[in-house]
Amino acid sequence: MMRLRLAALLALLLLFAPGSVAAQDSFDGVARIVAVGDVHGDFDRLVEVLRDAGVVDRRNRWTGGGTHLVQTGDVLDRGPDARKVLDLLMSLEKQARRAGGRVHALLGNHEAMNLAGDLRYVPAGEYAAFRSPETGELRARVFELLADPASKDDAAYRARWEAEHPLGWVERSLAFGPKGAYGKWLRQRAAVVRINGILFLHGGLSPKHGSLSIPEINQRIEQELAGTALPEGSLAADPEGPLWYRGLATLPEPELREHVDRLLSLHQARHIVIGHTVVAPAIVPRLSARVIAIDVGLSALYKGPPAALIVEGERLFALHRGHRLPLPVDGRLRAYLEAAAKLDPAPSPILEVIDKLAPVAEPVLR
Repeated sequence: MMRLRLAALLALLLLFAPGSVAAQDSFDGVARIVAVGDVHGDFDRLVEVLRDAGVVDRRNRWTGGGTHLVQTGDVLDRGPDARKVLDLLMSLEKQARRAGGRVHALLGNHEAMNLAGDLRYVPAGEYAAFRSPETGELRARVFELLADPASKDDAAYRARWEAEHPLGWVERSLAFGPKGAYGKWLRQRAAVVRINGILFLHGGLSPKHGSLSIPEINQRIEQELAGTALPEGSLAADPEGPLWYRGLATLPEPELREHVDRLLSLHQARHIVIGHTVVAPAIVPRLSARVIAIDVGLSALYKGPPAALIVEGERLFALHRGHRLPLPVDGRLRAYLEAAAKLDPAPSPILEVIDKLAPVAEPVLR
């Protein structure tokens, strides 16, 4: 019901929606890349990682120079400070370009859900962040507009309606509409970018959609998210689509090898970097780093570590709790994971998965 009401509230804004603008989605010659996975409304943890990576200072101003910062989506939902995260990324995007760098804030499934009116994971704190002095009056006016006319005078009905539409709901809904500050900006984000032969995206590329080019993926998802509801059969909502697919993170590596090699050949890439799925509370290379999973459960909700992927030329590093660790590209994970575990407060949660991910006699996957 909330989704339908949100769509009704925003429908008129489609008349004023911004036109599609093709954005650059492939970059070469970038000296340094910093990639951060799912944030889920945890502003403080994101800032900690960005400072550790040297791309912002103590006042959260860009200090990364020509660095390209990639955030692989899901900044929204679950945590209370998503608005602060969006404001920071929007500000850093401008600052980075002036300094010769870039900020690539990619779309995740939670961005797509919010733009399409699916608000089931929005926490109370995020609605509260949008309250204004006129919040009560504004919600009352929207109640008169959207409520069932036959039930408007029923106190129990109104109480239920107001519980489903917390104070700040109206302002947030407008802000995420096609003409709203956050909605307009998010609808211009890419789903996939290629930097120095590395693909970055939220979920992954499945066999179903593996033949699509990067421009095709980005254009289709942009068109699907232009309104306030996703069309039936949309790529942005497909469980096997690039915002949702988990197979690159969850399927056994031998089953993935052929598919991943085809993807890398098609896109002339050497690595695929994904968020969306926590493989371990650490950056994890799979298939000898053909796939790199960077969702570490960063937000306080998931209790993951502050961690990011650093790429400098051909060299790959995990930035784990402020310490740079060379990322293994030969399939041998154990020494790396043990080094990361030593940086965690004891007992490290990495120890719970280390035997599964890196057996003592682990094979080398070429």
